[in-house]
Amino acid sequence: MPRHPAAWYDAQYHTRAGIPEALDILTQWTERSVATRAALPARLDLAYGDGPGETLDLFPAAQRQAPLLVYIHGGYWRALDKSDQSFVAAPFVAAGVSVILPNYALAPAVSVQHIVRQMVQALAWIWQQAPALGVDRRRIVVAGHSAGGHLATMMLACRWPEVLAGMPAGPWRAALSLSGVYDLEPLRHAPFLAPDLRLTAAGARQLSPARFAPPAAGSRLLALVGGVESAEFQRQNRLIRRAWGAGVVPVCEPVPGHHHMNVLHTLADPAARTHRLAMEQLQG
Repeated sequence: MPRHPAAWYDAQYHTRAGIPEALDILTQWTERSVATRAALPARLDLAYGDGPGETLDLFPAAQRQAPLLVYIHGGYWRALDKSDQSFVAAPFVAAGVSVILPNYALAPAVSVQHIVRQMVQALAWIWQQAPALGVDRRRIVVAGHSAGGHLATMMLACRWPEVLAGMPAGPWRAALSLSGVYDLEPLRHAPFLAPDLRLTAAGARQLSPARFAPPAAGSRLLALVGGVESAEFQRQNRLIRRAWGAGVVPVCEPVPGHHHMNVLHTLADPAARTHRLAMEQLQG
C-alpha cells in the first residue's frame, strides 16, 4: 500500500504543474537549442543502434582528443528529445569540451528498463568509438537532468566489463545528476505518471540506484537539486548520498533559488557552480 494519498505523490513529483512559467521555459529551451545547432559545428543523428530513438548528436570541440560531456535529457522517460536541449552544449564547446546528447525511445511505447538498456548501448558505443569521434575516452563525464539524472547515475553503476570486452569497471570520470530520481517506488503511486511508466514493485527496485551497492572504486557522483524543489526531490538527493556514501557522492547539495526546470540552466552557465563542477571533473 502507498504511504500517502495519490494527490500527495502528484504534488511532490508533478514538477511542471508547480512552475507557472514552465511553458515559457520549454519555449526558451527550444529557441536556444535551435540557435546552438545553427551556430556550432555538429554531427547530428549519428546512429548508436538500429532501434527507434537510437541516435545521438555530437558537438565537437575545436581540438581533437578533447574531454567529453555526455548529457542525457529528462522528461520523466516519456517526453522531450535531445534536440530540445542542445543549448547545454554551447558553453562546454567554447571551453574546449566536446558534447554528446543521446536520444532514447519514450514511454509508454517502451519501458524504463528498455530506456536504460538503450543508454548502456549508447555509452558503450561512445566509449568504443571515442578515437573516431575525436574525444579522449579517459576524460568522459556523464550528466543528466531529472530522468536524465537517473539515467546518468545508472551509467555509473553499470557493470561495464560485462557489456563490452575491454571496458574498465569505471570508464567515466564522474557522473553529474541534476534533480535525479534514485528510488522509483514513489513514482508508481503518482497518477499523472504511473500509467505511462507501468512500473511494478520489482521493476522499481531493479531500476533504483539507491538500492544498488556503491559503484566501482574511484567512481564519483555529483548530486544536485534545485533549492526550492519539493521535499521529495530534496529527499531523493539526500538518499543517494546515504546509499552510496560520501566517498562516492562527494557533492550532495541544493542549488539555492532554483526549481526543477531552471536548475538545468546552471549547467549551461559558466558562472554557476554546477557548470564549474562539471568542468572540474572534465579537466581534472
